[in-house]
Amino acid sequence: MAVYRFLLIVVLSVMYASGMSAQTELVRECRQKSFPKSVPPGNYSGITHIGGNKYAVVSDKSATDGFFIFSIDIDSVTGGLLDVRCESFKGDSLRGGDCEGIAFRPESATLFVSREADASIVEYGLDGKLTGKELAVPSIYKDGSMGNYGFESLAYDTLSHVFWTISESTLNRDGERATSYNGVANRLRLLSFGDELNPVSQYAYLMDEPEARSKSSQYAMGVSELAILDTGRLLVLEREFFVPKKKLGAFVKCKLYEVEPNGEYAMPVGGAITDDAKFLPKRLVCSFTTKLKLLDRSIANYEGMCLGPELADGNKVLILVSDSQDQYAGVLKDWFKTIVIKD
Repeated sequence: MAVYRFLLIVVLSVMYASGMSAQTELVRECRQKSFPKSVPPGNYSGITHIGGNKYAVVSDKSATDGFFIFSIDIDSVTGGLLDVRCESFKGDSLRGGDCEGIAFRPESATLFVSREADASIVEYGLDGKLTGKELAVPSIYKDGSMGNYGFESLAYDTLSHVFWTISESTLNRDGERATSYNGVANRLRLLSFGDELNPVSQYAYLMDEPEARSKSSQYAMGVSELAILDTGRLLVLEREFFVPKKKLGAFVKCKLYEVEPNGEYAMPVGGAITDDAKFLPKRLVCSFTTKLKLLDRSIANYEGMCLGPELADGNKVLILVSDSQDQYAGVLKDWFKTIVIKD
């Protein structure tokens, strides 16, 4: 028995050191893949399922605002990626919106896209034309305090008919933002909107502290995406992107958490997050790290995430897409990854 306990401690220690989640019974990770022959270099930052093997994908640097249509084929048994193809682009007259998140609303057969540049979330038809409608984002989010840390995420709950988004990082009025050296945990606002496009609720969400503890040449710490399970529970993707001055040694740490918003933790929409705020409880689902080393160029800045098809065994697949910054310096790739969420 003593030997068994010792071996268990060793296994858990290795899992923790390697960034694996101790709750691996809930998920199964599939290896990331790139598809350079069928996916052009891009800045893919958001994804949503629109039916069958079709997905709408946004880029934060497309020539005009809008979305790409992708086909994504997934192995119905393993959940692994078989093929990814960029088929077309649908857009309208808006430009420079820094489009980061996208969500499909089946009832209206329309897509909503979050624009980080002006903190707006606007509606498109499937033809790429603007409908003139948008979510009624409270003025607190439009005062410029979010900067490049605005609405990075967007998801729509088809059961409760609610949109969800969250500030990528801390608003100025809510406290200090995490940097690569200050050890501060970001305090975020999780916000919902109803089908009438008006805000419904707000919750305080506390990120983990950064793992980085030194100066960087590039750094991003925030929630890059949300996804919704069929049960209405939210999946929150915390992402830390650290690039040292010498570039080698860069890493992206991704942690996937599950939260269940409920009235006990609700706060007034637009209300400040104070030191005594009640933060939503969160449960770690999985974590993984990609790196840039001499013999390891797996580094992937995952910014988009959505629920994909149901597998043969009834489990669901989560699809993630990364932002390669147009395959920066020939080093970054447009990586895609799937995670099987066990029922």
